[in-house]
Amino acid sequence: MRAEQPDLSAATWRKSSYSNESGGNCIEVADGYDAVPVRDSKDPEGPALAFPADSWTAFVSAVKAGEF
Repeated sequence: MRAEQPDLSAATWRKSSYSNESGGNCIEVADGYDAVPVRDSKDPEGPALAFPADSWTAFVSAVKAGEF
């Protein structure tokens, strides 16, 4: 199932709580959408991907459980 790309022109992005001051591999997400928009924090003007909320929740749970 593919999520439709939301209009992100007014999105408020927040950096992953796992990000650190040195940059590294960071992502940002925007709340308040049916699909969860995700982008690379090092390229804020670049593309964003939108994931169905249930798929994003399953992914985050798997990361927290150490499956990746």
